[in-house]
Amino acid sequence: MKKTFTIVATLTLLLAACSGPAKEEATEVTPPKSKEQEVIDKAIAFHGMAGLGNADFSLTFRERDYTYSNANGMYEYTRTHTDSTGAMIYDVMNNEGLIRYINNKEAEITEERRAAFTRSINSVVYFFRLPFGLNDAAVVKEYIGETDIKGKIYHEVKVTFEQEGGGEDFDDVFLYWFDKEDYSMDYFAYLYHTDGGGMRFREAINPQRLNGVLVQDYVNLRPENEDIDIMTIDELYEAGELKVLSEIINEKVQIKMK
Repeated sequence: MKKTFTIVATLTLLLAACSGPAKEEATEVTPPKSKEQEVIDKAIAFHGMAGLGNADFSLTFRERDYTYSNANGMYEYTRTHTDSTGAMIYDVMNNEGLIRYINNKEAEITEERRAAFTRSINSVVYFFRLPFGLNDAAVVKEYIGETDIKGKIYHEVKVTFEQEGGGEDFDDVFLYWFDKEDYSMDYFAYLYHTDGGGMRFREAINPQRLNGVLVQDYVNLRPENEDIDIMTIDELYEAGELKVLSEIINEKVQIKMK
């Protein structure tokens, strides 16, 4: 009996030693954000745009009326204007494509023109919503560093796009400058290749908040030589060597969060 007890006791000790202390429940550790992601997230928060994925807005830009409706990835953008002949032009663009109506009748248009109208509407919506779109899946972000522009320090972030999901403009390059203190997007520049290509630099003006969303207009500038390295365009701006092309003014803006 003593031997049996010894064997059982020994087995019990061995099992306890093998099992060791009870394992703590595994906890999921969230990896730290990259610097560029931290900057973008803070900028979107400062601009009050986190909710634009479920929102409606309308605006008038260069005598054309635009509407935007987005609900969990299902979107519809419209553009309405009267052409030089007096005809009413109504474009409707959604997840399935774009249809143009002329005087309330669907118009037959070439695929080339359909693509051009789509780019034009997308451009107005994209720029108006910035920096909201900088967390899209196809966006590739790179933190460049801190930059001084007109005596203020900015976080500079470069944005390119994955070919898959990046649209036909996937090879465009953007630069953004966010105020180091409040993360406002005061400047951005871009190199584009469609419609002959070119390079632009925009300076934010007329900031105002509507339903908590920071809405800005822009002065639109370009370098004399558009073949320069876009990474130097802020230096040309500082030196006063960019030419003013136009002002990007959005009128009659209304925003409704869902």
